[in-house]
Amino acid sequence: MSTSASDLTLPDFSSHPAHAGKYAPPTPGSCPAFFPEKVSRSDSAHLDALEAQSIFLLREAFHHFKNLCMPWSMGKDSNVLIWLSRKAFGGHIPYPLLHIDTTYEFPEMLVYRDWAVRYHDLNLIVKINEDARAGRGAYAERGPIGYETADPVTVTHELKTAALQQVMAEHQWSALITGIRRDEDPTRAKERYFSPRNKDFEWDYKDQPPEFWNQFTTSCAAGEHVRVQALLDWSERDIWLYIQREGIPIPHMYFARRGQDGKQYRFRSLGCWPISGPVESGADTIDKIIDELAVTTTSERAGRAQDHHERNAMQKLRAKGFM
Repeated sequence: MSTSASDLTLPDFSSHPAHAGKYAPPTPGSCPAFFPEKVSRSDSAHLDALEAQSIFLLREAFHHFKNLCMPWSMGKDSNVLIWLSRKAFGGHIPYPLLHIDTTYEFPEMLVYRDWAVRYHDLNLIVKINEDARAGRGAYAERGPIGYETADPVTVTHELKTAALQQVMAEHQWSALITGIRRDEDPTRAKERYFSPRNKDFEWDYKDQPPEFWNQFTTSCAAGEHVRVQALLDWSERDIWLYIQREGIPIPHMYFARRGQDGKQYRFRSLGCWPISGPVESGADTIDKIIDELAVTTTSERAGRAQDHHERNAMQKLRAKGFM
């Protein structure tokens, strides 16, 4: 863990449009990360089995794929993956992390990113689809791609999936370690632990390989890749129980802040600020978040506009290569 990370603090983001709505800006000068107090609850004994399975999957991936990468959204799930990766490989993560930057990240999250790179000593690659944002090259006729000019599904595909395709072509990774979970979305519930994608990044969710007796898809043809889903069996509640038990540092945006209307809001899922909405919530501690999850009827990704732009939007995005 790097001590230089303590030099980073949050600046004043009160004038940024990301905080013009319900969710208040962070306190200037505060640490970009929240450090939970380590608490092991009586209802978290099952975490040992989940942890062991995830570490097994990470080691299997590293054994079979010599050129792999771990996409990192900076959210709670991918931060758990960082923690599990450190445990799996003796404190050192032997593969690079990748952040697909749409240029619409919450500014608070970008400071957290820089902080976490120092704190965990990460080898981070940042990729932006510069041509799409500038409207040049293949996008010259279409013009710049952004939330000001296109719908959320188009923006998500061009600034995330197309950017991923570009960086994959550059580095020739044969496997990606992702933090998706079955309980997030009905489409993700169809995934396998080792899920193949063809050369066009397409996912055939109607015809997937069986995984009997830990026999995984560990090879692919040129241009294809496999996605290793090390958190597939975890639930949102499991993630929070594990963060609390291990004391994993995470962004502050998952915790409630009081908005201009006097109500409290927090984020359950973090994405681009123009299309990510907070939920009304007074949960300002992990215990309160865990209690809230026991009674909520709102889906985790309810605030992510690209998921609801059209019927089966998430399934269409994932079939084309979206995480």
